[in-house]
Amino acid sequence: MTALVIRTAEDAIAAVPYLLGFHPSRSLVVIGFESDTNGTCAIRLDLPSSDAADRVADLLSGNGFRRSLLLGYGPDDEVRDSVADLRPALVAAGVPASEAIRVADGRWWSLTCADDCCPAEGTPYDSATTLIAAQATFAGQVALADRSDLVRSLAPLDDPTRTSMREATIRAEQSPPPETRTEALDFITTTLHRARTGTSPTDDETARLGVLLTDMRLRDEAWVRIDGDAPSADIALWRDIVRRVEPPYVPAPASLLAYSAYIAGDGGLANIALERALDADPGYTMALLLRQVINTGIPPSKLRLRTTPAQLATDYNDHQQTT
Repeated sequence: MTALVIRTAEDAIAAVPYLLGFHPSRSLVVIGFESDTNGTCAIRLDLPSSDAADRVADLLSGNGFRRSLLLGYGPDDEVRDSVADLRPALVAAGVPASEAIRVADGRWWSLTCADDCCPAEGTPYDSATTLIAAQATFAGQVALADRSDLVRSLAPLDDPTRTSMREATIRAEQSPPPETRTEALDFITTTLHRARTGTSPTDDETARLGVLLTDMRLRDEAWVRIDGDAPSADIALWRDIVRRVEPPYVPAPASLLAYSAYIAGDGGLANIALERALDADPGYTMALLLRQVINTGIPPSKLRLRTTPAQLATDYNDHQQTT
């Protein structure tokens, strides 16, 4: 979900790669709009997508969207069949599709045009020249070539970094634990601050951070310090940490990345980050919670934590006193 304003078919085509984080292929993208508070929502379905119609319609309706737009990327027959399955469900849910279009090879075709209003060869477009693309680029949003590129952007780094991180992880695991939680928290906050000012953590710092974040309290301390208004620096940091830590230490930073990405409107990156977290630990609670949030379409504006570090400390102290 994002603040991008979509007024035309060309706007929608230009916005989709930034809403998803990559250029879709063999996909049906459903955009929900006309919501009082939730901005714009983009949901991508693999083609064919006939079994998802009711779920998608209910998700949009349940989150307050009143209109929708369908964009199909793939063979004409698959796109038309999927659109035909989805449009009645959207109407029944009170989120009718104002337009349905097919996009291919730099052209688009309206699937709702019943006369000669659209050329048979399609209408050419150039997303790179649109205001939408300029706004997204200015905001730091990136659209990768396809979903596989997005997956690779979170893949573990190879040698020599991998060898160095294995050695750093052994040192971190064998080091004496911090004498107090305050000492550990000081290290985490200092590392976060330095990263936000352009200094990436060293391999030893990254390894130590991975080990410390296995403590749920320390992970939550990092969580409440994510900048909900401008999370780009947090996204960059946690993406880097996820790629560098050893597999047992992936779940916490991957979940922190997923949260940072989702509140920034980058659902594609959030989903890939959750895949990394749950591949490492299928039962990791924070990742499962965020997966449920995304699957139910809760908008980023409602997901942002309002808890301050001081409130978190109070909550933990109250919990300890009652257990």
